[in-house]
Amino acid sequence: MGSADVFRARLSVNGRADVPLSPPGGLLDVLGVAAVVLDAQGRIVLWSPQAEELLGYTAQEALGQYAAQLLVADEHLDLVLQLFAQVMESGESWEGVFRVRHRDGTQRLLEWRNMRLQDDLGAFYALGLATDQATLRRVEQDLALSLRLVDQSPIGLAVLDTDLRYVSVNPALERLGGLSAEEILGRSMREALPFGDADALEAAMRQVLRTGKPLLDRYVLGRTAADPDTEQAWSVSLYRLEDPGGRVLGLAVSVVDVTDRHRAATEAERARRRLALVADASVRIGTTLDLEQTARELADVAVPELADIAAVDVLDRVLVGPDGGPGRASGDDGPVLIRALAVASAYPTVAVEAADRPSELARYDADRLVTQCVNSGRPVMVSELGTQDLTKIARNVEAAGLLREAGVHSYLAVPLIARGEVLGALDLKRARNPEPFTEDDVLLATEFASRAAVCIDNARWYRQQRETALKLQRSMLPEMPQHLVGLEVASRYQPARAGSEVGGDWFDIIPMNRERTALVVGDVMGSGINAATVMGRLRTATQTLTKLALDPAVVLRHLDEITAGLDPYFATCMYVAYDPHRAQCNIANAGHLPPVLVRAGSAPRLLDLPTGTPLGVGGGVLRSVTVGLDPGDLLVLYTDGLVETRDQDIDVRLDALLGLLQVPDASLEDTCDRLLRALRQPDTPDDVALLIARVTG
Repeated sequence: MGSADVFRARLSVNGRADVPLSPPGGLLDVLGVAAVVLDAQGRIVLWSPQAEELLGYTAQEALGQYAAQLLVADEHLDLVLQLFAQVMESGESWEGVFRVRHRDGTQRLLEWRNMRLQDDLGAFYALGLATDQATLRRVEQDLALSLRLVDQSPIGLAVLDTDLRYVSVNPALERLGGLSAEEILGRSMREALPFGDADALEAAMRQVLRTGKPLLDRYVLGRTAADPDTEQAWSVSLYRLEDPGGRVLGLAVSVVDVTDRHRAATEAERARRRLALVADASVRIGTTLDLEQTARELADVAVPELADIAAVDVLDRVLVGPDGGPGRASGDDGPVLIRALAVASAYPTVAVEAADRPSELARYDADRLVTQCVNSGRPVMVSELGTQDLTKIARNVEAAGLLREAGVHSYLAVPLIARGEVLGALDLKRARNPEPFTEDDVLLATEFASRAAVCIDNARWYRQQRETALKLQRSMLPEMPQHLVGLEVASRYQPARAGSEVGGDWFDIIPMNRERTALVVGDVMGSGINAATVMGRLRTATQTLTKLALDPAVVLRHLDEITAGLDPYFATCMYVAYDPHRAQCNIANAGHLPPVLVRAGSAPRLLDLPTGTPLGVGGGVLRSVTVGLDPGDLLVLYTDGLVETRDQDIDVRLDALLGLLQVPDASLEDTCDRLLRALRQPDTPDDVALLIARVTG
């Protein structure tokens, strides 16, 4: 008992004072047990305050009176005297119920316990202990009801003392904990029933003891001795126990098994989270038409929610192109050539080293799990991997050892199928995640794979179309003429970044009669094979018109009419005709960015030319301007892909171009490379055509 439970009272006992006493028991207060002592003749010699409260007589009125005459009705007097004599003569106790007279004249039914007492001189006395029968019966009924409820309740119930040790448990709690009452009683909560986070629960118990405020429905997880491998869930409530006098007795604990509800809630939360993952995948997968980027997006979505390590592989035949035939269809059973596109991991692990590196080509025999997946077009799952299973996953023995070292214990592969064609597989592994893959995981992974497969299919067809357009465009680019009078020329063409379609940018260097040279740079608005085709037609028309020795403005007017017939395409074009004998050039501009003139001793500048309307618009004014050129002068022609960006104003970019041209390079080739390095951004979704000419005299 703690010091807070002890009080001190001053009583006079044989002349002594300051006797430390514990507080009285509350049950005695409820029962109001009265004590009466009779001498051998039946006179009242001791009369307790409870007797006065129960029977109404004060000690002065009762002491010295014959108890039978004072308390018993006349019709029961003989019986009482007989019972008194038996107790005094035999020393045997007597207990029973009979009526006694209250001071107000009424009769009360009292429960009596009578026994003989003997003092140190050998004299005998009779002690009578009495309580109101109705009160006693009510307490007995309450106790019986409580015991029955506690014993038969399906809720686990326990009483803990102030030291938080079990003093009482019901059968339901024994079943919940898998321990008998003998194994629980006297032990602490953490020793007997180790709930999860025992420190927090114990702190909550002490707070309830201290404040008296109940703690209701505390959600607790843990494992029991009866089923140590399964996580259980309980709803725990705590109440402070006090006696009628307010003394703290301990804690009452109720425990309800809510494992089924917990599992249902967990499953509902898992389903909600997986729906969110599917929605997230719809947003994150397929943001571009870049094949590798799409594969990386799929792998990133799969970790860490679905797997610890994810890889995206495609059949090599899928990437060959239209002439290479379709990818492997389901139903085949031979080995396959697989090219890795992406690998993602939830944390650093050697398992990544076991995976095929992106862009690597690997041959997998028919017994490999990924081969079975793509050949059958169905998921392949191994919930618990054995040593032999690892060799069916990894590319070789060393890779299998790395998977074993990483703790990979569960495997799942789902096919990537788009438009009825198997493209590859999504390969998933678990290591730190202790749960094996389940059928629910198969459904989620299949959902991911089906959404991603369409995006991957679109990306691979787009790549094939882009490569076709790029081949077409490059085949149309000019070869450098062998001999140009009075000019030295360097050029570059760079297609758009991998995720963008090829545009219609072009340049041309066309020898003319009388040792003149035409320099042309143009840009067809749009992209793809059609834009490249239009570019080829305009380039052919330009070469034909140039042979007629027409004025540049006239050439552009004819090109405008041709482009108008290719609706809805438009194009910009800069046409320069250089005459080395006159040391000048005629320039006409159809909506294109102005060329840069670099002259020794002067700052580079943009030529101020009439812009004109783009080709294909029709009805615009196109005029030629003559510009004199001296030996050593540079004329820089370019398309907008060199200087336009999404985050900077065009004037800022043109100033940057002029700044780069202030410092001459040893060669025109070096100048081309330097301009592309400095101005060309990796993510620019546009082609670049660059043409630099130097006057040699």
